[in-house]
Amino acid sequence: MKANGVIPDIFVLNMIIKAYSKCLELDEAIRVFREMGLYACEPNGYSYSYIAKGLCEKGRVEQGFGFYKEMRVKCLVPSTSAYVIIVCSLALERRFEDAIEVMFDMLSNSRSPDHLTYKTVLEGLCREGRVDDAFELLDECKKRDFYMNEKMYKTLFNDLQFVCRD
Repeated sequence: MKANGVIPDIFVLNMIIKAYSKCLELDEAIRVFREMGLYACEPNGYSYSYIAKGLCEKGRVEQGFGFYKEMRVKCLVPSTSAYVIIVCSLALERRFEDAIEVMFDMLSNSRSPDHLTYKTVLEGLCREGRVDDAFELLDECKKRDFYMNEKMYKTLFNDLQFVCRD
């Protein structure tokens, strides 16, 4: 682009990163991300979110988690969808402590996990034999998540009772 006299701004670069990430062309997305400085642009929360989310979706969870940690060091907040993908990806890899840490970070940044995100982590804990941890986590999440209504809590509680008794 620069060779053709086109100097993109942060919005254009983020759209390119997003497009590559959605197509799961993560090496290209990371290349554009790393070259942002050539265009006098600093990656923002969207830049990091697109990369972290795409990496996790492609199964490169450790690398995606690395981008998440890097963005948090820079005090950037992931998008809700990036948080959800990171939490679920970590839980599916049985990295529950990391998943819970990210989920609590999500809550502290006024982002609320959806039912599926909670269910993935809680049921994963049950399947690992950590039944007490799952119920304690559910109670802790109810305290921290102002958007978790009684219906969602009861649904998750009933789901846990069903899964954990097997």
